[in-house]
Amino acid sequence: MSKGPGLYSDIGKKARDLLTKDYNSDQKLTVSSYSTTGVALTSTAVKKGGLSTGDVAAVYKYKNTLIDVKLDTASIINTTLTFTDLFPSTKTIASFMLPDYSSGKLEIQYFHPHATLTSVAALKQNPIVDVSATVGTPTVAFGAEAGYDTKSGSFTKYNTGISFTRLDSSASVVIGDKCDSIKVTYLHHLDQLKKSAAVIDVTRKFSTNQNTITVGGSFAVDPLTQVKARFNNYGKLGGLLQHEIFPKSVLTISGEVDTKALDKNPKFGLAISLKP
Repeated sequence: MSKGPGLYSDIGKKARDLLTKDYNSDQKLTVSSYSTTGVALTSTAVKKGGLSTGDVAAVYKYKNTLIDVKLDTASIINTTLTFTDLFPSTKTIASFMLPDYSSGKLEIQYFHPHATLTSVAALKQNPIVDVSATVGTPTVAFGAEAGYDTKSGSFTKYNTGISFTRLDSSASVVIGDKCDSIKVTYLHHLDQLKKSAAVIDVTRKFSTNQNTITVGGSFAVDPLTQVKARFNNYGKLGGLLQHEIFPKSVLTISGEVDTKALDKNPKFGLAISLKP
C-alpha cells in the first residue's frame, strides 16, 4: 500500500474503475510513439455515430516538471503543467485552453503521511473554488470536499466519504449531491495478483426514493486477456473484452444492452491502443 490516505477522489475509485473504465460506445484508435528527445506523442481518432473527431497530444518530462499539450480537431489547445515538489510534499497542476484565455485553472495537492489537501481555483475574476481533504491511513481514510462560487456566494457541492482498504478488498461510503444521495461500494479481489475481482455498488437518491444496485466483476482469462461485466437493477447489462494483441498494445471490445427493451439497438464500442 502507498503511504498516506490518498486524495478524496481516491475514495471508491477502484470500484468505480471496475464498473466504468474502458466501457465506451465509440470507435477509437490511439497510436503512441516516443521521440529521441524524450517526447511522448499520442494521436487519437474517435468516431461516434456519423461524427469523427481526434486530437494529438505531446508529453515531455523535464526533471520534476511534466508538460502535456493537446490539440484537437476544433483547434483548441489544452496545456497542462505538472510540477512535483515545487513546494515540499506538494504537486502543483496548472492548466489552460487556447483560445479561451479565461479557462485557466490552478490545482495544488499537499501530501502528508496522515492527511492530504487539494485546492482547485479558476484563474479568473470571481472563480469557483473547490477544496477537498482526507485524514487517516492507507487502511482507513475519511474525507470531505466542497465547492464555492465566489460570484453567487453559494456552495456548488459538499460531499463526504470514508474508505476501508485491505490487501484483498476495499469498501467505501460516500454521501454526495449535497447530502441528497448515499453510495456504498465493496470490491473483493479473487486472486493474489488482483487480476480478477467482484464489486457491488448500491446508490440511493433521497429526493426521488430511487435505488440503483450495480454488480460487476473482472476475470483474467489468461495473462493477455481480461473480461469484465456489469449489471444493474434496471436491466442494463454491459460486457467488455480486453486483449493485449502486442506488448503494450491493447484491443478493447465493449457493449451494453437493455435486457428490458431488447428491441432497442445495443451500444457497441471498439478501441485499439498501439504503443511501441
